Amino acid sequence: MPKYLYTAKNATSGEPASGELSAKDERSLAADLRSQGFLLTSVKEEKDASVVQTKFLDRFQTVPLKEKMVFSRNLAVMISSGLAVSRAIKSLSLQTRHKTFKKILIKIHEDIQAGKSISESLAQYPAVFGELFVSMVYVGEVSGNLEMVLGILALQLEKENDLKSKIRGALMYPSVILLAMLAIGFVMLTYILPQIAGVFKDMGAELPPMTLFIIGLSDFFRNNMIASLALFVGIAVGGKLFAGTSFGKQILHFVVLRIPVFGGIVVKVNCARFSRIYSSLLKSGVSVVDALSIVARTLANTYYKDALKESIDAVQKGRNLSEIIASHEELFPPLVSQIIEVGEETGKTDVVLERLAEFYEGEVTQITENLSSIIEPLLMLIIGGAVGFFAVAMLTPMYSVLQSIQ
Repeated sequence: MPKYLYTAKNATSGEPASGELSAKDERSLAADLRSQGFLLTSVKEEKDASVVQTKFLDRFQTVPLKEKMVFSRNLAVMISSGLAVSRAIKSLSLQTRHKTFKKILIKIHEDIQAGKSISESLAQYPAVFGELFVSMVYVGEVSGNLEMVLGILALQLEKENDLKSKIRGALMYPSVILLAMLAIGFVMLTYILPQIAGVFKDMGAELPPMTLFIIGLSDFFRNNMIASLALFVGIAVGGKLFAGTSFGKQILHFVVLRIPVFGGIVVKVNCARFSRIYSSLLKSGVSVVDALSIVARTLANTYYKDALKESIDAVQKGRNLSEIIASHEELFPPLVSQIIEVGEETGKTDVVLERLAEFYEGEVTQITENLSSIIEPLLMLIIGGAVGFFAVAMLTPMYSVLQSIQ
């Protein structure tokens, strides 16, 4: 049965409404809405974005989040100023300095000139404009609120960009330290340790197991340099491929959610993204079921995806979203279900979820600012343990040699 995006107005109060419904045809849709007390004002059959023909290489073209953020904001301003969409996009294609994005915008302009809708043109570049972006623009086109929807999209992208920047900034320091430690360890094993091992061999010292282990590791790296590098690359590529599988994602996401400190950050980030995206979709006029479906495909964590997919079936059966969210305490803190419940009771779910998103984004900001002070002691323990192990392994045979000389 086809799906239709519609706009309607309340038969008694005249208040506008919009959403998405499945119906046999437009006449059946109008009858269904009339039975609910609404008069149909406009309707458009929803086309499946998956049937849009896209070039193979287009799927791998990526554009920085900031470029899309500026594009959404500027396009909203231009449309509100009375500029035609095709002309606004052409103007933006001339302004952007990103070569890939410039080519995409020029092609989108040509497609719109040829008669395609904005959402159909955007859907040809799924790696650039994701499902969330295309769906919201589509709703904006049908409802006639494209300017408002683009403003909401720009805000959504700005918040997402801020969140990612803070997380990357917090992880930069420990990443640099760990990479430096691995590089120093590699130099020690391949260049410095062989000279020390030669001294031990000349002295005829009896070497303890830990010293033999380090010397054996050093010999392996020196004698099999290419094989060692291939092993490291193989482990990295294999790990990435495994993490991309369904089973690998489940294991990785399970572990991440239970790591002290980091698990709490993951929960807050996912709650912030869920609240922000779901609120944006509801404000744009997307129905509850479709909004949950889009959010489920947008969130990266497997367990959050499964929880939201479960909530879709439950909501379609008449249960409240707050009930389903409350049953997943390990993923959603009690505050989330309580806020959603308030929104369901007052009819302002989009408003209260926006405030909830701001709350969790503030929490993430505070945690990431203090993350370096939390990670530093842990890094010191790791580095100290590695240095201590190496020192003991090297000093023990020297001490035995000195004792034998005495």
